[in-house]
Amino acid sequence: MSKEALASTGADGSQSSDGVTNPNGIGLFRLVTTVITLIVGAGVFTLAGDQAAGGASGAAIITAWSISAVGVFCLVMTFFALSRVKPDLKGGIYTYASTGFGDFLGFNSAWGYWISALLCTVSFSALLFGALSYFFPIFGSGTDLAAVIGASVIIWFYAFLVSRGISEVTLINAVITISKFVPLLIAIIAIIFLGAFNPEIFMANLQTGADPELAFVDQVQSAMMVTIWVFIGIEGAVAISGRARKSKDVGKATITAFVCVLTLYMMVSLLSMGVMPLSDLATLENPALAYVMQAAVGDWGAILINFAVSLSLIGAMLGYTVLASESPFEAAEEGVFIRAFTKTNKKGAPVVTLVVTNCIIELFLITWLFTDSTYQFFYTLSAGMILLPYLLSAAYFAKVAFKEPEAFRGKLAAPLWFWRILGVLGVVYSLFLSWAAGALGLILMCLLYLPGIVMYIWGKHERGEKCFQNTRDKVVLAIIVLAACVSVYLLVTTPGLV
Repeated sequence: MSKEALASTGADGSQSSDGVTNPNGIGLFRLVTTVITLIVGAGVFTLAGDQAAGGASGAAIITAWSISAVGVFCLVMTFFALSRVKPDLKGGIYTYASTGFGDFLGFNSAWGYWISALLCTVSFSALLFGALSYFFPIFGSGTDLAAVIGASVIIWFYAFLVSRGISEVTLINAVITISKFVPLLIAIIAIIFLGAFNPEIFMANLQTGADPELAFVDQVQSAMMVTIWVFIGIEGAVAISGRARKSKDVGKATITAFVCVLTLYMMVSLLSMGVMPLSDLATLENPALAYVMQAAVGDWGAILINFAVSLSLIGAMLGYTVLASESPFEAAEEGVFIRAFTKTNKKGAPVVTLVVTNCIIELFLITWLFTDSTYQFFYTLSAGMILLPYLLSAAYFAKVAFKEPEAFRGKLAAPLWFWRILGVLGVVYSLFLSWAAGALGLILMCLLYLPGIVMYIWGKHERGEKCFQNTRDKVVLAIIVLAACVSVYLLVTTPGLV
């Protein structure tokens, strides 16, 4: 992420009299559209049903969006500010954690980011074949044997493509963008202007969710993980900062894009609540927006959305094949992961991380056959795994804001007190998301962090270094091991847990 940005910025950071830092860079409008494309993923097609399935009322859903609007904005600005005040930290989200809190927490941040990325591929696979099942019933709910075989073929084919050096395909990126936004705009326009939105249904949904017995605070909690899932990738918004023609446009583009994305998400979420009761939304198969459109305008709406989701995910899975292999490769180059992960082939592709990543994804795909795990389960895990990298990045930024005020001089326009408030709110929001994940979610995530300890020790041994030398590292290690043991116990003793 940050390597790209840093590679294309001037060595001295100088600007011309008109503020141009990169004469060949892109302007404000293209910056905004690029950032929007980076953030908006497949979750927008399912969020209406997912929030309803958690039992949240319309009021709880609006509350969750309000909290996320503030929290995600703080995280977006945190990554933007860190790219300016700490440009020497080239490892990005990994290095922020290790610089601020030691190499063990830095390793866990890198590990969590990697596992989150590959779990995105698993959840995307479930959603893809759920959408394809509308056209090809053989795929059932999207997690049966046919879906496992289909997903396996796709991920290994993409691994082959990436191994040949095909990491960015302009045509595929264009298809992804069109297939995401055109159907969404059609859906919004159709619901508003074809009379599908019913104010009476909407007002009733504001008061009562799919589970009337659920306490309001629990309703908000259930809706929160959906909101962070649809915003995963916000850290990538600053990756293009070095491509901007004017450096001052980056902040404007980041804020403008965030407002546009939040507006898009809220319109899809709230308009859906005016089409059918939340109790009905909660029972929809994924992608839920397809069936909302079917209820609003007829079968052509469902066909449009399912086709769009399929195209979008086929492209997005290629993108995540690259991300899930590049992130451990870059972490290994920074000395965070084991040296084997730095190996590349003649084309420069990280073949070791490609194979290892796909083997792990394959194991998760096989679990579909033996559990009731769904798209929602895997995206909840993916969102949960990225909470630690987000929390540590926000905490490091707050630490810099309070302890290194000189780092901000001449780097950012807003006053220091503004950045300190953002840093604190970013930490609070990250902790709030940890609460929203729930105790069970947190200990299941610790189970996924446990194997990382083996790699951490292995990497330390390769470099001839000792590990767990301070109290902080020992406490973190103890928490991970204890929570992982509890996870195993619950998995064994609680039927239908996953």
